[in-house]
Amino acid sequence: MKKKVVAAIATAAVALTMTGSSIALAHDGKGGKGEDKISSLLSSLVSKGTISQSQADAIVAAAKEARAAGKVEFDKNRAAIDAVVTSTLGISSETIKSRLKAGETLAAIAGDKKAALITALSAEINKQIDAAVTAGKLTAAQATTEKAKTTERVTNMVERVKGFGHKGDKGGARA
Repeated sequence: MKKKVVAAIATAAVALTMTGSSIALAHDGKGGKGEDKISSLLSSLVSKGTISQSQADAIVAAAKEARAAGKVEFDKNRAAIDAVVTSTLGISSETIKSRLKAGETLAAIAGDKKAALITALSAEINKQIDAAVTAGKLTAAQATTEKAKTTERVTNMVERVKGFGHKGDKGGARA
């Protein structure tokens, strides 16, 4: 589960934000279908006598709380990434989004600021990895391993067209 947190940081590059592993468990991003699966699984366990209904209710409540907390963290980290991109490039978020949707890469948009963008994004990602260590989501060893990959992953994402968009953007890239 901890590797999923790191993968979210490192592979989303421009999205490059951490999501709690509990979010993936509690919600699959498909309109609550994952939540339905958890409820179904828990109902089965209650029927078999493995857990009580109050335990199942507590698990559902904890999953909802974890999802809400994960969304707050996701939004905070996303905003930090957006701020790094816009401040480094000196271009509005709307302009960046528009150009990405038109098929440009962040590398093309950055032009001669590409190296500065990669450095700034890598620094932000490493900061987020450090925060994950402080929060107990990663060990120091895991953080060291992932930090060693950050610049390469950020570079690949900055040079890639699409693939780092928002839900609802239908595959459009996002700044």
